[in-house]
Amino acid sequence: MNKSIINTGILAHVDAGKTTLTESFLYLGGIISTPGNVDKGTAQSDFLDIEKERGISVRSATSTFFWEDVQINLIDTPGHIDFSADVERSLRILDAAVLVISAVEGVQAHTENIWLALKEHNIPTIIFINKIDRIGADTQKVLTEIRNELSENIVVLQQSNNDGEAEATILSRWNKENITEEITESIANQNDVILEKYLDDQKLTFDELDNELKSATGKFRLLPILMGAAKNLVGVKELLDAIVSYMPKAIGKDENPFSALVFRIDYDKKLGKIVGIKLFNGQLSAKDIIRNKTQEKDEKVNQIKRYRAGKFEDCSIIKAGDIAAIFGLKNAQIGDVLGSGDLVPEEVKLNSPLLTVQVKAEKDNDYPALAEALRILSAEDPALEFEWLREDKELHVKIMGWIQIEVIEKILEQRFNIKAKFDDPTVIYKESPKTTAEGFARYWMPKPCWAIIKLKIEPGDPGSGVVYKSEVSVNDIQKKYQNEVERTINKALKQGTKGWEVTDLKITLIEGEDHTVHSNPGDFIIATPMAIINGLVNTGTKFLEPIIWFRITAPDELLGTITSDIINMRGTFESPIIQNGKFTLEGTIPVASSMEYPVKLSSRSGGRAKIKTRFHSYKECSEELGVTKPFKGISPLDEAKYILKARKALTEGIKGW
Repeated sequence: MNKSIINTGILAHVDAGKTTLTESFLYLGGIISTPGNVDKGTAQSDFLDIEKERGISVRSATSTFFWEDVQINLIDTPGHIDFSADVERSLRILDAAVLVISAVEGVQAHTENIWLALKEHNIPTIIFINKIDRIGADTQKVLTEIRNELSENIVVLQQSNNDGEAEATILSRWNKENITEEITESIANQNDVILEKYLDDQKLTFDELDNELKSATGKFRLLPILMGAAKNLVGVKELLDAIVSYMPKAIGKDENPFSALVFRIDYDKKLGKIVGIKLFNGQLSAKDIIRNKTQEKDEKVNQIKRYRAGKFEDCSIIKAGDIAAIFGLKNAQIGDVLGSGDLVPEEVKLNSPLLTVQVKAEKDNDYPALAEALRILSAEDPALEFEWLREDKELHVKIMGWIQIEVIEKILEQRFNIKAKFDDPTVIYKESPKTTAEGFARYWMPKPCWAIIKLKIEPGDPGSGVVYKSEVSVNDIQKKYQNEVERTINKALKQGTKGWEVTDLKITLIEGEDHTVHSNPGDFIIATPMAIINGLVNTGTKFLEPIIWFRITAPDELLGTITSDIINMRGTFESPIIQNGKFTLEGTIPVASSMEYPVKLSSRSGGRAKIKTRFHSYKECSEELGVTKPFKGISPLDEAKYILKARKALTEGIKGW
């Protein structure tokens, strides 16, 4: 790698000033002549019409600039929890992160979610306390919140003056002329040699201490804290200096085998499909043929372009550690691993969509166009999990919340010229076996076909997902056919007897038979769902409903009212912590009973109560509380019709199957 590269993400709860900070970076980096304004809809990284209108980011934006000869690939991520799937994808490609916290609002609900993900994946982080010039700013209060709610291992490198005033400024607490005792002690605690010198009152130089600060920051042991007012460029240059000084550089090597990850997909009317990749190792040139390891396919790279403030610039070659837009990869999907897969990190999860909604075109003749638009949006954001039920002419997507519905509705109208309406969202339930039973399928007519399988289906541990194994000899069912059974299981579990995805179960292939003449792999693909649904009828299934964790902070006179609310919503909570006239309450509540509660809580407390939530788990709920859905498509229980459809012999009403 010929030059130093840092892939840096800007992350925050919505309205902390993250996009304004990005604009300031691009301005100081010489990419734009004037910083854009989020409120006026002129921010370069908010390139969608809906982003300009609402003043929030709904998709990540990538841009490249240089600072002190270091190439910074900057990713401005959405701050609203409804769009956290985009943040998850961005986290996989980051070398470092800047977590932005408002000096007024402090540590907010989504701030903590992001922090937990950064901590879990050890992504070196600088915290930037923004908006010190706004009325109500209190950096000392925010620092206390950071220590209490995020981490005590912070190093406060600056102090703010005149909080809450337009003339607010910052002052360095860490330079060669100002070696602060508090910071020295924090650094010394990270290194036994330095700690021994410190305790023996030996002289420690600034360079010695600063090098250890760089090391500890890069290993996620210390968190530098800086502050400023991005819209006034206060503290922005100092933050860029700190990123270059303390954040680790990309570690890949140009001479290593090619390895990359697809982290975003875009569709452009003129440019076509645009595949965003991070190159972890090796290098890539236009016209190269690369291996999609995930899909086991080879594809040719037609063009390479670099992201630059909402636009693209031509690039003939990219090298290890870099990010680029690739053209020509028709089959690539978000999350695909390209090449060897070396250095590609595991998937990151912040939240899961807990609601599903049906989308309808206002005009019937827009239905095909709406289906294609949702297919494109789902390719750009796989968390939508677009489902097209052709027989019923139904289009469904999974969402995080109401804001996401409004955004999708606007995008469909502005980008695709389609007016659509959304039904009320439904909570996404799941189902799980009640008992142990067997499922059997014999698919041997009409010939040529032959697949006989028997499965044992058992309840699994909560949160265990799907566990599969085979006890059948390859003499009874050849390995290639057993592989098809295993590959088909997850798809076959998409709909159980109650219409929901089936999870937390163990499936064992215990008996079966193939035929030396009549069997082919497709026979076992057809037989597997038949055996599974037969088994689920025999086990019976129970509902699982999504549960969220909450933390509520409110004045203590509201304790009785709020605990009563939680009980009425079928929630549980721990003993409250009461301090300084306020209480903090933590517990869990079902999504189904609490969807409107944040608004209700704000109203009844006059805005004095704060609630933080995140997904907790799926837990069993009673039959009367669950919602059964009709089976979409033809159920494997209707064997004759199901087999005809699977063999493409049933065409009426299912064109496009």
